[in-house]
Amino acid sequence: MCACSPFFRIIFSVRWDGSAEEFYDVSDVSPHIMSCIVQYAYTESVHICQENVAELLVAADRFLISKLVDACCDFLESQLSPENCIGIFTSVESFHSCSKLCSKAKFFILNHFEEVLRVSEEFLELSADHLVEFIGRDELNVKQEEMVFEAVLHWFDRAPEESKTHVAVPLTKVRMGLMALDYFTNKVKNNRMLMENQSCASVIFNAAKVLFGVSTLGASDLVLMKELTRPRLPPAILLAIGGWSNNGPTSRIESYNVRAHRWVDVTQVDDEARAYHGTVALDGFVYYIGGFDSVNYFRSVRKFNPITQTWHEVAPMHEGRCYVSVALLDGLIYAVGGHDGHRRLNTAERYDPQTNKWTQIATMNQFRSDACATTLHGKVYICGGFSGTECLFTAESYDPQTNQWTVIAPMMNPRSGVSVIAYGDLVYAVGGFNGVNRLQTVEAYNPQSDRWHDVEPMINQRSNCGIEVLDDRMFVVGGFNGSSTCSNVECYDHKTKRWSEMNDMSIQRSGLSLCVLSGFPEVTKYAANQD
Repeated sequence: MCACSPFFRIIFSVRWDGSAEEFYDVSDVSPHIMSCIVQYAYTESVHICQENVAELLVAADRFLISKLVDACCDFLESQLSPENCIGIFTSVESFHSCSKLCSKAKFFILNHFEEVLRVSEEFLELSADHLVEFIGRDELNVKQEEMVFEAVLHWFDRAPEESKTHVAVPLTKVRMGLMALDYFTNKVKNNRMLMENQSCASVIFNAAKVLFGVSTLGASDLVLMKELTRPRLPPAILLAIGGWSNNGPTSRIESYNVRAHRWVDVTQVDDEARAYHGTVALDGFVYYIGGFDSVNYFRSVRKFNPITQTWHEVAPMHEGRCYVSVALLDGLIYAVGGHDGHRRLNTAERYDPQTNKWTQIATMNQFRSDACATTLHGKVYICGGFSGTECLFTAESYDPQTNQWTVIAPMMNPRSGVSVIAYGDLVYAVGGFNGVNRLQTVEAYNPQSDRWHDVEPMINQRSNCGIEVLDDRMFVVGGFNGSSTCSNVECYDHKTKRWSEMNDMSIQRSGLSLCVLSGFPEVTKYAANQD
């Protein structure tokens, strides 16, 4: 016991000389949990489960058994869900030894706030201080600020009499300048319950004065305006990397903040200029695969650490691949087809970051460059491209279980320089070049029926554009429109079946690649200025 616990080491050394029996009263610990502590002291193992973890953590913290505290925290972290994250946060907040778990739980709540609000009964038990702490954070992940206002009302409604003296403070943390003006007018200003509360009415009146442009705003009003309109930080950012800009390849990297609707230049000094390459985000890193710099057809692969903002080389591919198609499946990176400077390729290989090795896999049925790949339901799909003589209709899928490529139904249109992405349960093929024109058309493949169908066309025609899914929308970025490279951006929402124009990148480019970075703590480096 002394070996694993400073607590027992102290009390035994003070009160027992080992010469006779001695009895110790350990209060507030059940016999079952004490048995677990003794078992852990002798074996350094104990069964941790939902039924015992809370009491076991309290005891381990009390007895200063740091490894057992860590084991309990690891178990609770693995169990984090929208239903229990608030309870886990509040139960470990006071334990200094659980600071890592406390931070993880807080990050989980912020990142899943909308779902927490929908399913967590614990939300209504939050103290006013905790509610203020969460909704005041830039990292709060909400698509619309109206959701934050509704959260405050929901919290207030659970005990109006008890909460009425506190509700004004959370209300000040709602960024009312990010709301639609008609919502503010109809739902906030006309909320009778709030307007009857003098403190709340004052908060709303000051916000209205600022939002509706009173001409004589003082310094304090300008500060309030900044607070009311400061965008939340996004839970994920979209990186647009490299590409062909004007007369040559570029090293430019821009990140898109979906909450602020702005692009930010995050180019690093040692970024290399490449176009027609592939990019994937995996385990917190960005991999930059193959490509072309107007001279070299690269087989090299570079790995970017977005936290330290440094690059280093990893194992190269077996072949140089420009116009390469890349995909990510089960923690492995696939590089498929492309052009090696002499011929179009039907070869494919995959990279294991654990071993830092590329392994060749089965060859495709079709030689193709300028295609695009994605993954859905455990398979890699590649569509379209250029064979060296024609733009391709064809598409095929790869099953890693059998190491085989299978031809699937051809697209309705030939598409070289196509952009392909899994979105929902479908594979989308967007834009491209049919041998005559750059395309606006979009089609989607249903693996269940092995059929393609038309989707609402884009606003702009383009080929060789970047494509990614962010915030449950499909983003299409840059490309070539038939006469020039593009900087424009549009996104598609499969729920509304509509395309919307977004803010342009700062430069025109085609042959770029996109990836999404999510769930990492340094997002502020890649987000638009929050001031």
